[in-house]
Amino acid sequence: MIDRSGLAEFLRRRRAALQPEDVGLPRGRRRRTSGLRREEVAALCHMSTDYYARLERARGPQPSEQMIASIAQGLHLGLDERDHLFRLAGHTPPVRGADSEHISPGLLRILDRLHDTPAEIVTELGETLRQTPLGVALTGDLTAWTGPARSIGYRWFTDPATRRLYAPEDHPFLGRMFVSGLRGVATLRGPGSRAAHYVDLLLARSEEFREVWDRHEVGVRPDEVKRFVHPGVGRLELTCQSLLDPDGPHLLLVYTAVPGSESHEKLRLLSVVGAQSVG
Repeated sequence: MIDRSGLAEFLRRRRAALQPEDVGLPRGRRRRTSGLRREEVAALCHMSTDYYARLERARGPQPSEQMIASIAQGLHLGLDERDHLFRLAGHTPPVRGADSEHISPGLLRILDRLHDTPAEIVTELGETLRQTPLGVALTGDLTAWTGPARSIGYRWFTDPATRRLYAPEDHPFLGRMFVSGLRGVATLRGPGSRAAHYVDLLLARSEEFREVWDRHEVGVRPDEVKRFVHPGVGRLELTCQSLLDPDGPHLLLVYTAVPGSESHEKLRLLSVVGAQSVG
């Protein structure tokens, strides 16, 4: 059963405790609010200001589990706080573990500060959960995919458009890398896991996947330098650094170019052009 007053008080307290810079927002010179404004939280949670305001006033319908998950992420809650929020709203908290899509506050704080850098937070299956604006400009909005296609390893063998963003000479290696990674996760998580399900789907759909899968390669690691072919600015060679969240199953991937290089200049151009040239 929903605890409306408890939910309202918790939301108000968490909003008041956050500052704009904590969530990647500019403070502004004339700001007088001690915490975040309701409209700012609503935007972070992808809901209307009116809907969020009603929750803080202990009014309105019971929010869905999906809505509560969005609020927990928008308010940068830790796992204990997220679970508490779910219980206040009358829902059972999501299971913690490899399939969790709740990003830790620490990883979000880092991502929020990478305004001028392509970066993304991904799951162990290569599903993009969050991107910086320049990350979207580089690869398109990868969070828009649904179902198995959320995984870049799955798209690699089922969606030809995915390959067009990468240098053709790297395609064979990338195919081996994605298959090796999926094999490792499927073995780790076991039968019945999403990774095992993706393997079954790809074995049924892609002859190329079957051929690479039959090699039984493991431990194929990504190269430090990734070569992209962007439809607007052309070829870019970017160094990819990864940060593993110590408290969760997610990776932060950050793409940078050597200062003074052609790719560095193209990244600066891309920050101006934006995502308009990416399909």
